[in-house]
This record gives sequence, C-alpha cells and structure tokens, in this order.
Amino acid sequence: MNVQQKTPEKIGSVLIISAILIGLFVLWGVLSPGTLQSAADSGLGWMIENFGWFYMLSTAFFVLFVIAIALSPFGRMRLGKPDERPEYTWYSWIGMLFAAGIGVGFVFWGVAEPVLYYIDTPMGYTPETEQAAAAGLRYGVYHWALHPWAIFSIVGLTLAYVQFRKDRPALISSAFYPLLGDRVNGWTGRSIDILAVIATCTGVATTFGLSALQITGGLSYISAIPNNVWTQITIIAVVTVLFMISAGKGVDKGIKKLSNINLAVAGLLLLFVIIVGPTLFILENFVTTLGGYITNVASMSLTMTPFSESTWLGTNTIFFWAWHIAWAPFMGLFIARISRGRTIREFMAGVLLVPSLLAVLWFTTFGGTALNLEISGQAPIADLVMSNVELALFATLGELPLSMITNILAVIVILIFFITSADSASYVLGAMTSHGSLNPKLSVKLLWGFLIAGTASVLLISGGGGLDALQTASIIAALPFAVIMIIMIISVLVMLGRDFKLEGKKTRKKRVIQLKKEIREEFLDDVREEVYEELRDEVKEEMIEEMKEEVKEEMIEEVKEEVYEEMKEDFYEEIKEDIYQELDIDKDKKK
Repeated sequence: MNVQQKTPEKIGSVLIISAILIGLFVLWGVLSPGTLQSAADSGLGWMIENFGWFYMLSTAFFVLFVIAIALSPFGRMRLGKPDERPEYTWYSWIGMLFAAGIGVGFVFWGVAEPVLYYIDTPMGYTPETEQAAAAGLRYGVYHWALHPWAIFSIVGLTLAYVQFRKDRPALISSAFYPLLGDRVNGWTGRSIDILAVIATCTGVATTFGLSALQITGGLSYISAIPNNVWTQITIIAVVTVLFMISAGKGVDKGIKKLSNINLAVAGLLLLFVIIVGPTLFILENFVTTLGGYITNVASMSLTMTPFSESTWLGTNTIFFWAWHIAWAPFMGLFIARISRGRTIREFMAGVLLVPSLLAVLWFTTFGGTALNLEISGQAPIADLVMSNVELALFATLGELPLSMITNILAVIVILIFFITSADSASYVLGAMTSHGSLNPKLSVKLLWGFLIAGTASVLLISGGGGLDALQTASIIAALPFAVIMIIMIISVLVMLGRDFKLEGKKTRKKRVIQLKKEIREEFLDDVREEVYEELRDEVKEEMIEEMKEEVKEEMIEEVKEEVYEEMKEDFYEEIKEDIYQELDIDKDKKK
C-alpha cells in the first residue's frame, strides 16, 4: 500500500515549529525592520564572500548532472511504476511549470535585467556600449535558463522518484531514505523538512511582495490608482480570496485551468511584442543571444574575480543562484507532483530545455525591445529600472501600439501568475506539513496561504527594508539546502542504480522466458511439420488404397454388367437358335 495513503493528516511538529520560527522572524521584521535588514545584509555578504565559489561550482555541477542523467540509460526509467503514463498533457504540464512561480521572475526581470546590465555591466565590459547590450541579454538569459531549471529538476526528479516509485511521502526528507533509512522518520528528517518549509515560505512571501509591487505599479501606470502600500495590501487581499477559490478546486481544476489560460495570454503578449515591436532587432538578438549563451555558458558558469574587488558577480549571479536554490524545495515538490508517469529523459527535456529556450525568447523579446528604446533614445527605460524596477515592463509596453490593451494583458498575466503561485505554494507547504500527503486538507493549505499573505503584508507595511530582509534571509537559508541537494544527488543515484539493476534482471528474465517460448514454438512448428509429413504420406497411401479399391469395385461392377450383357445376348441367341431349330424339325415332320 502507498505510504502516502496510510499517513494520517494531522498537525505535526514540522508545522508547529516552522510556523513559530516564521512568526518570530516576521515579528522581528515588524518591530525592527532596520536591524533585521542589517543582520540579513551582513549574513548575505558573509555568505557570498566565503561561499560564492561553492555556489558557482555546485550550480555548474547541477547542470552537468541533469544533462548526463538524461542522456544515460537511466533516462528510460519512469517517475512512477514502469507501466504508468503521464497524468497531464504536455501543454498543461509546461503551463503549470511556469505558473508555479518562475513565470513571475520572467515577467518581473524580463525587461529589467538586460537594461540593468547595460548600465551596470559584468566585469570586462564598458557600460552603455553594443557589447554591454549583448552581454546584458546574455546574462539575463544565463540567470533564468539552464542553471535555475537544473536546480529545480534535481529536487523534482528525486522527489517524484521517491514518491511514485518508492511510495514515500511527499517530503524533502524522503529523498534521503536510501542513505538514512528509518532515521528520516525522526528528528533528522524533521530538521530537513523544517529548513525546507522555512526556505519555501520566506521565498514565496517575497514573491507575494514583488508581485504586489508590480501589479500596483502597473495599475498606477495605466490608471489613477495610487502606487502605495495600501494598494499593495488590497492586491494581496484580492489575490488571497481568488487563490482560496482555486485551492478549493484542487490541482486539476484550479492550477491546471489557470495555467493553461495564463500560458495562452502570455504567449499572445509575447507574439504581439515580436510583431509590433522592433521585429528584425528581436529576431537578430534571439539568434545572437542563443549563440552567445551556448558558446559562453561554460566560461560564465566557472568564472570568478579573485584578482579584482568587483562585487558584480556576488550581487547578481551568485545572488540569483542562491535565490533559485532557496526556491528549490517549493518548485521541486510541485514539479514532482505534476510529473508522475513521465520518463526521466522526457522530464529533463520538459523541465530543462523548453523553459531555457522560452527564457531566451522572452528576454530577447522584452529585454531586447527595452534596450532598443533605451539605445535609440525613445524612452528612458534605464532610469526607470534604476528607480522603479516594477514599472519597467509597463513603460516598455507603453511605447508600443495598443499600449492600454497590452498593459492590461500584462497585469492579467502577473495576476494569474500570482494566484497560481499562491495556490501551488500553499499546496506544497500543506503537503510538507501534513506528513507528505499528496492531498493535504484544504484547511492546512488555507492556513499557509494566510501565513504567506500575512507575512508579505506585514513586512510591506513595516517598511524599512522588511521585505528585502525576508528575501535576503531566504537566500541565506539556501546555503545549507545546497549541501542537501548534493547529498540528494548521491541518494537518487543510489536508488536509480539499484532499480536499474533490478529492471535489468527483470528484463533479462523476460527475455529468457520469451526466448524459451520462441524456441518451444519453433520446436513445436518443426515437430508439427514432421508429423504432418508423416501423416500426409500415410493418409496419401490410405487414400490411394481406398481409391484403388473403389476403382476396382467400380470396374468389377462395370465388367460384370458387360459380361452379363454379353452372356445375356449369347444366351438369347442360343435360345433363339434352339427354338428355330425345333421349329424347323416340327415342320419337317408335318410334311
């Protein structure tokens, strides 16, 4: 029986302890946001300075690992039982991947990052040059293509495998069962789960805040709605109500439908910008950025600045790597939930390659359009990015035709991303604090939805960097989780190796049985032919004999009849002659 089905859904220590720790952290942010910001910044600076090399090396290793495992013989194995098939269509699956939360990053940073790096360039580039513009697009793609999705796919792959193949609960700690055994059911496993819950909750609360900022900014740009904290709180409240409705419908009817709608709307917006924007400029940048990314991804992944005092790498690339790792428990658990039945190779293609190509297309379309406006002097996009980054997308769309319609579409896209992020986050946190149940109670999901919304709202109201401090803290929590991910890779390799050998034995056994069956059938065919030949000869002889007898009998009958007729004729003639003779004698006597 499935372990997940046997596990009772009751409040456990993971929920209690993680909720208390998050509550204390939020209370600190409310009472003294300045000291929280200072402490978080100090922790982040220490982490980047001392462990920046570790983030760079580990993320590069993650990319190599997922590519290697997809191309290896392990790629044929399924995330589930061998006869299971995917639960969702390809379109719905890809839509839910984006809607889980990473789509918010695309929309928020798609314009901002390339323009930001055009002004504040990576080391070795001169600001506001053609090379800086190309590097801005390339590094924007670099931060949102292979590396983040490799991070998410490792967690997603491991958790999908232990849930659907090994029937373990939907918990981060379940990934370590092959290494720790039953100790994952004790405080070792609970500590891992608590860390994952805290990283997930703080990361998602940060996204709540960023999404509220961008929606409010967009509404203020296209209407008279003020861009202030109370509008942001109102947006969070509205989204919370909408998310509760979606959560009540479950993954299939809630997140799935919203994801399909959002993928269509985002695709429409993307296509519109390509057509009415600087089309040739976008297409040329797509080719150039894709080629530059493929050519330079290895050097970008393994380049640091040990001989320079430059802080660009730490405040940008390493910052993003830590942020993505902080998101890994949430994204990994959700990706695992929607990927049941897919092969590892199909999983990697969907989670790694498709989003990476879409990242190139999205950033070159929106970021390329913004750079074109900035370089040509049509709009001061760079100044806006440096001062109000949440307005960058709307300002860019405002320079294109039908700007009111496209800005409304952009707000809708962000709003639906916001709702689906909240829904999927509450589902994941509900599963993580309900002993790994794949169907956590609605009350638990709503509890986490309120906690996340409340955290974001309180820190927005507190001001003074409370939300920034929360984001920084979630990134600091990524450091121990990066170590957990490396151990997770060892664990999944152990499981895959064992099951691959077991499948190999089963396959060989099936082949032996099949071979025996084929040999038996072939032997039976040969024997059947021999028996047939023998029987055919015997039957043939019997038939010949019977035919001879029948012919003989027929011939005898015919001969008998002929002899009879001849004898009859002869006899008749003899009698006739005798009668004639007697008649002649009688005549003579009378005379």
